[in-house]
Amino acid sequence: MSRLIVVSNRVAPITEGEPTAGGLAAGVLDALKQQGGIWFGWSGEVSDDTAAPAHLERSAGPITLYTIDLSRRDYDGFYRGFANGTLWPTLHYQVGHAQFDWDDFDAYRRVNALFAQALARVVRPDDMIWAHDYHLLCLADNLRRLGLRNRIGLFLHTPFPAPPLFMTIPAHAELIQAMCQFDLLGFQTDDDRTSFADYIRRQAGGVEMDAGVLSAFGRTVKTGVYPIGVHVEEVRHLAAAPSHHRYAARLHDSLLGQPLILSVDRLDYSKGLRLRFIAFERFLEEFPQHQRNVVFMQIAPPSRGDIEAYREIRRELEAVAGRINGRFAEVDWTPLRYLNRGFARSALMPLYAEARVGLVTPLRDGMNLVAKEYVAAQDPNDPGVLVLSQFAGAARELEAALVVNPYDQVGVAAALDRALAMQQGERCERHAAMLGVMRRNSLDAWRDRFETDLRGGVNLQRGMAEAEACSQPPETVVPSTLPLYDPQP
Repeated sequence: MSRLIVVSNRVAPITEGEPTAGGLAAGVLDALKQQGGIWFGWSGEVSDDTAAPAHLERSAGPITLYTIDLSRRDYDGFYRGFANGTLWPTLHYQVGHAQFDWDDFDAYRRVNALFAQALARVVRPDDMIWAHDYHLLCLADNLRRLGLRNRIGLFLHTPFPAPPLFMTIPAHAELIQAMCQFDLLGFQTDDDRTSFADYIRRQAGGVEMDAGVLSAFGRTVKTGVYPIGVHVEEVRHLAAAPSHHRYAARLHDSLLGQPLILSVDRLDYSKGLRLRFIAFERFLEEFPQHQRNVVFMQIAPPSRGDIEAYREIRRELEAVAGRINGRFAEVDWTPLRYLNRGFARSALMPLYAEARVGLVTPLRDGMNLVAKEYVAAQDPNDPGVLVLSQFAGAARELEAALVVNPYDQVGVAAALDRALAMQQGERCERHAAMLGVMRRNSLDAWRDRFETDLRGGVNLQRGMAEAEACSQPPETVVPSTLPLYDPQP
């Protein structure tokens, strides 16, 4: 029987009886538990030794966890350099934060090759490989070079930007060609899929056929939209379980009856935290009746603290939060509570349930599961209101939220005022509409649709090749104005 092999940058720890944080971990674990398989990725360990990375293996029920270490050189170039210094900001439309170095790109390709070499030793001919996210855009290309003909899919959890933005990466053409070595490419939204297809058509001389199939570089690849979801009932159970209410009870007592506006984000420039703080300040200015009558709490766990841009974000937010509290606070009221720390997921869900308003305003996000978890955590008989950025993938599904432009401080301030004034009947109606969408597009549905499309396409490549021959597309070459990077002089 064929196995599912999941490949991601990091392998999440598995603790029996504990809920798993994050959509990626929860979704793939369910699939692996059902049929058995391998979860492969970086161990999180960095070694100063430049020799071959260690290969560690352990089992958790039917799942085999298989990890490798990275050398310091590869960590700096692959992870800190190209993945998070170039790809992450560009994919999130933040090109002002992007930096590019050919040595970093060499490290990115080298680590993708290391992953492929390690995988090739354990993959069987009928195994199906499901890779995840922007760290592994070159994985399939390396596996093909090693002779593997397995079905290989990639799901991109981040956005995929419009071609002119992606082309700011000097190695863009090689990345696209490598991505076309996958059999299936999954995106969060149709906008993301369309951006990739536009690049193939306009920059790579490719052809788009029916059912999201693209032909380029002598290959055909199927593309699809698979919005990631959450386990709705599990989230609500975590939110309501009395054993998880220690922090929520303390928070409830400290609010003294004041409604809570809650935001939860990793400390990242793509999340729009500074603009969110300023919008809250504008809210207090424009609607002074809420002064002394509302509390905004931002939970922002540190992220990538060894990268200077992230250290700068932390310093900036601390300064803005201090200014807002210095301006508006009273001896018995602090308007903005800024917590630069993380909480266990079981503790976080009751905090969502406590909040009258969930404020989720990223500048760009592939999906944003905080928005969905906030909705799922609410009491359906007396739910809170979601204020959601139009640039989060979740806004394509959660149309009953109050959708805002995060760059519009006046608009966000007005949405907060409306959310706090919204009557229970309207809140229940909006919540029920969002919950219905989330149940249809659940985490199970995301996983099953992607896996079915990848596994069900055993004969897809042959069929697409026949369609390609019939369509007689032009020669699929990268134009001379877009040279591929050649590492050899």
